[in-house]
Amino acid sequence: MASTERPSRTLASERPLSPHLSIYKPYVTMVTSIMHRATGIVLYAGTLLLVWWLVAAATGPSYFDFVNGLAGSWIGRLVLFGYTWALMHHMLGGIRHIVWDLGYGFTPAKANTLAWANIAGSIILTLLIWIAGYAAMGN
Repeated sequence: MASTERPSRTLASERPLSPHLSIYKPYVTMVTSIMHRATGIVLYAGTLLLVWWLVAAATGPSYFDFVNGLAGSWIGRLVLFGYTWALMHHMLGGIRHIVWDLGYGFTPAKANTLAWANIAGSIILTLLIWIAGYAAMGN
């Protein structure tokens, strides 16, 4: 005969809770891992903008001038600067993962050093690219 009594505890209350982001203190390798994923998503949107620019170039001079004017505005340049940084950060994050795939850099000190190098390198490379670009344009 089946009992109609309900257990005092449900199955859900017996499960342990997984730690979440509010439990962990952010550390540099965690932040760069999250940023690597975020920059990957941003690169999809930026690539669509690049395709738009190329389609405008193939469409004709008036439409290309319109799209180029948007890209050359202060907000367009800000978006392009962010795209450049996302590209550099994601690229260096990929190199960091290749280093790990080769079996190096797993100690906490080396992992932190690689993470800080990823952050600093992405900023430095972005600035160098933009400085070189403005120098090439003569501005």
